[in-house]
Amino acid sequence: MQNYDIKKERRDLYSARRDRFEIVDVPRMSFLMVDGRGNPNTSADYRAAVEALYTTAYAVRAIAKEKLGRTHTVGPLEGLWYADDLSVFKTRDHDEWSWTLMIVQPGWVTSAMVDEAMERVARTKDLSAGHRVRFDDYAEGQCVQILHVGPYDEEGPTIARMHEEFMPAEKLVPRGHHHEIYLSDARRTEPSRLRTILRQPVGPAHT
Repeated sequence: MQNYDIKKERRDLYSARRDRFEIVDVPRMSFLMVDGRGNPNTSADYRAAVEALYTTAYAVRAIAKEKLGRTHTVGPLEGLWYADDLSVFKTRDHDEWSWTLMIVQPGWVTSAMVDEAMERVARTKDLSAGHRVRFDDYAEGQCVQILHVGPYDEEGPTIARMHEEFMPAEKLVPRGHHHEIYLSDARRTEPSRLRTILRQPVGPAHT
């Protein structure tokens, strides 16, 4: 039985260069998602959302193996970040951040399988955010991305270069939400060694 691992199958989307920005085309993909708001460093709601996502993702994997005979590696945690006032990202005012946490799903996963997984989880686990998990598609199209190595709170200068230097030089403007893909397990990795893909959907600048 061959195992599917999106980090290996789509290296263009789940790996990135540290030394330069890249432009990639991201297709529509399916995700488990949870929406929330607040400081990811201190919010109990954020931790609950992460737990609900991973618990559901592993339940989906088990069902896919049982019903379809297909196995896959659970994908990395991803986050979309947004706010009414974008200046809160520069000031690092975490309490004003809104987020959508996500885990990508293989193309053979269906909404019925996710519903069954959520029912199984509800019977065996008491997850405060379990009922908030949803299964949805997300399409980004053209994006700029780069690999950041180091603490999450040191991403600012790289994001600034992306928006203030690379995009104008390529005649691109941001659209949609700032996207981060967490390739490292923050519970087991020193902050200086954390690997995060920083991604921003873009469109042509109108001159």
